[in-house]
Amino acid sequence: MSNKKNLDNLFSGFSKLDYQERLFRLREMGFIQDEDIAFLSTGGVKDISLGENFIENAIGYFQLPMGVATHFRIDGVDRLIPMAVEETSIIAAASKSAKWVKENGEIKTSVTGDDIIGQIQLAKIKDFPRFENVILKNKDHFITIANRDAVASLVARGGGVRDIQVRKIMRPDGHFMGIVHVYMDPCEAMGANLINQVCEYLKKPIEELTGEKVTMCILSNLVDSKLTQVNINIKVDTELGEKIEEASLFAELDPYRAATNNKGILNGIDPIVIATGNDWRAVEAGMHAYTARFGHYTSLSKWRFSKGILSGELKAPIILGTVGGVTRLHPTSKLALKILDIDSSNDLSRICGAVGLTQNLGALRALTTVGIIEGHMKLHIKNLSLGAGATDSEIPILQKKLEEILVARKRITMSNAVEALREMRTMPPQ
Repeated sequence: MSNKKNLDNLFSGFSKLDYQERLFRLREMGFIQDEDIAFLSTGGVKDISLGENFIENAIGYFQLPMGVATHFRIDGVDRLIPMAVEETSIIAAASKSAKWVKENGEIKTSVTGDDIIGQIQLAKIKDFPRFENVILKNKDHFITIANRDAVASLVARGGGVRDIQVRKIMRPDGHFMGIVHVYMDPCEAMGANLINQVCEYLKKPIEELTGEKVTMCILSNLVDSKLTQVNINIKVDTELGEKIEEASLFAELDPYRAATNNKGILNGIDPIVIATGNDWRAVEAGMHAYTARFGHYTSLSKWRFSKGILSGELKAPIILGTVGGVTRLHPTSKLALKILDIDSSNDLSRICGAVGLTQNLGALRALTTVGIIEGHMKLHIKNLSLGAGATDSEIPILQKKLEEILVARKRITMSNAVEALREMRTMPPQ
């Protein structure tokens, strides 16, 4: 990776470059090579055979634009962040906020824990104390045979089943449900298929030893045994710091606000997960479930202001892989991982969390100062121009007119764009 000074200089003015200039700048930074430029310039994957191997009944590709967020310095390392996303302003907001943090604060990250969770359900236990005793007494045996027979190759890479626990759930009919939790280190994989195989493998020995009936085996996306934590500390003025703390309290106390706050965090996380070929649905499910684990839905982030420093924290499961699935099969995902220049799946989780919390900070800053309209809608104007049917030559003129409308009315709609374009076209040429 290029040194800090070079990256700072090369990031300067990046958003003002045209498409080919951006690609050449990335090559100058050392993130991509000539073959990557050729791949990106032709629009990526064209051959349907790749899609045929990934899904059933393939008929084509639905392509998302992929861009890069700049100015991120995470744990002292400068990162270029590939993001596959369709929403206007996400990449611009992430880059702007990252630059603000880099110049006035820092981002620190960590991952605690290694294990994902598999669940073996026994719907109605006849004798729960006996069941629990048998499982715990034979725990080491279950771990040994699962590692030996179900995931031997994973064990060879340093992973495997680490622990087994028993949970008791009261049913509405007064009986008890027994849940066996299987904890497994998947190494660099997300591990969904591996943990499912382990649970299915343990079904028979559990039934034989307990005399109870297994009803279902499946992974859990609520992985509270492996958590990514991000902390941002940044110098801000008192007025802004206190406003952002109040905005944070709003999301912490009100589920209606928390839902939108957390969606904003995922605006930063999902595009990286998608770009790297990971399962964004699993990440979203796990993060939402984690924040509701105490029986009420709340904010994933927390911001507090004290003595000139605004401090933010995000802690949640962000379970990702750098092997398995399509991460190393899809050429664009491979390129995204190359751009990220990471050493492990934990690196990827930490980067995602850092971008998510930075995105959250930028959104709260906008909401408590200029408001969402001036920031988001100004960037949305180009989409409105395209939707109204403006040609390439008309877009710059129409955008300027729509910006004037936005300043005057504090709002902008598609009908404004259509009307402004109609007026442009009826005016005599200058």
